[in-house]
Amino acid sequence: MELTAIGGEAVRSWDEVNLKLVAAIGASGSLEIDAREEGSSASRSYRAPVENWLVGQDPPAPLATLGIAPWRPDMPAVIGQVMEGEPAAEAGLLAGDRVLSIDDSAVSDWPDLVSRVRARPGQTLSLEVERGGESRTLSLTPRTNRLDDGSEIGYIGAGVAPVDWPQQYQREIRYGPLEAVGQAASRTAEMTLLTFDAVRKMVVGLISPTNLSGPITIARIAGDTARSGLESFINFMAYLSISLGVLNLLPIPVLDGGHLLYYLVEAVRGRPVSERTQAVGLKVGLALVGTLMIMALYFDVMRLW
Repeated sequence: MELTAIGGEAVRSWDEVNLKLVAAIGASGSLEIDAREEGSSASRSYRAPVENWLVGQDPPAPLATLGIAPWRPDMPAVIGQVMEGEPAAEAGLLAGDRVLSIDDSAVSDWPDLVSRVRARPGQTLSLEVERGGESRTLSLTPRTNRLDDGSEIGYIGAGVAPVDWPQQYQREIRYGPLEAVGQAASRTAEMTLLTFDAVRKMVVGLISPTNLSGPITIARIAGDTARSGLESFINFMAYLSISLGVLNLLPIPVLDGGHLLYYLVEAVRGRPVSERTQAVGLKVGLALVGTLMIMALYFDVMRLW
């Protein structure tokens, strides 16, 4: 089944699906989802009843909450890449190795391998791998990673070998130079509005402030996206730039948005804001921005523990 629209707006990728669902956080009533069966040209509308949707969920998981999961082709447990200095490299795993078993228990596919590694942080595993038609045994100890909720998982620093997607599940989207500029502007505007909306929902309590990210989380995500590929990294940096731009436009003294607020007041009153008011606003603005930075850094540190 292919999703074709969320809330009456067409979607062509999982990125667009996620953006539409995130924009619906806090909604009550029903969430309209259009989809069509494989081989059909007609879409059918479904309505999911929601009430303060995803409010209080930290972090929000729109797809999982709806019981929707993207289709993926079968992924055999074949190593595609090994990160230098990580447990997989130290154990001697190489790109192209097929993991046959862990502790004498057969590994069915890549998700099976991942789930077993995640469940055994810090524990030594005996891996049987096939390399060049020959079987060999390796000893692997997953590194312990702590998640935002405090739970611990195993991590080995290895990625799956790429698999070919069936042609019917592939979508090629091309734009000419001028059209690409228009699409980029449209996407930037959409992300800007979504960021403003996220700030509003955080202020009114629809989104938990624990979702704030500081320099530590930003650096971690930047590293993850860089390892995923140039496109992912550029998309993340673009969104980061938009987020910082939105933050700078908030009507808080010391930020550009605060100066714009003063100019607006001056235009309405016909005279500038008094120096005393500006001094008080500066102190309040510094306190607000400082508090925001401390909160973001605090949540960053808590994610590490």
